[in-house]
Amino acid sequence: MTYQFSQSSDLQLKAIPAFNDNYIWLLHNQQYAVAVDPGDAQPVLSYLKQHSLQLTALLITHHHHDHVGGITELVQAYPDLPVYGPANETIPQRTQAVHDQDPIYLSELGVELRVLTVPGHTKGHVAYFGYSDTNEPFLFCGDTLFSGGCGRLFEGTAAQMLGSLNKITALPPQTLVCCAHEYTLANLNWALEVEPDNSALHAYYTQAAAQRANHQPTLPSSIGLELRINPFLRTHIPAVQLSASQYGSRRASTDTEVFAQLREWKNNA
Repeated sequence: MTYQFSQSSDLQLKAIPAFNDNYIWLLHNQQYAVAVDPGDAQPVLSYLKQHSLQLTALLITHHHHDHVGGITELVQAYPDLPVYGPANETIPQRTQAVHDQDPIYLSELGVELRVLTVPGHTKGHVAYFGYSDTNEPFLFCGDTLFSGGCGRLFEGTAAQMLGSLNKITALPPQTLVCCAHEYTLANLNWALEVEPDNSALHAYYTQAAAQRANHQPTLPSSIGLELRINPFLRTHIPAVQLSASQYGSRRASTDTEVFAQLREWKNNA
């Protein structure tokens, strides 16, 4: 499934399935493409060949193998390919180390991105935020934010991840959320345990279940939707606080403590 920004836009977003549940995102027009987190080169190369596209850059959010495993093969296929990746992580073939608020201009697509540091899942994790040629906002967030969930804390802390999620949710609510895994239904099953009376969550589950039954991705999501249904973004909501405290067998006194209880709960779900 390809997401078309609008009828007047030349840009499209494609979620290419990889492994069991990864998505490699392609942002492309009729000639050029940028790939995000290519854990496997072959599905990217196949899509590029099928649609007669030239790869012009790679955007990497973090160092985990399912996000970087295809880089070397893609660089071999496209010599001198720019590879953008977080400055504080070891990224194979990286040519551009990026820091918070760095601009990245994708000239072939006419798009400028802004780098956001979002530690938590890994210490150096970054995301890439930009606007389409018709001024529609989008975000490549790797494994920081998922639809209905967030990444595990492999290297960072609960406070770091909550800060990163707050940075993301400060973006425009219509921002398309392009995360790297199809975890939506599993996340929503858990979210319904946390907040069983959330009508927006029930409606979204029905929609997502129908999409997966038709072998369609549930992504991209949007920040506005996630604010309505994602427990990790709703630590200030009394019903979420109560559920987290009941799970943790003690009353959490801060948003960070609520988040930590939710994260432990989801880890064990």
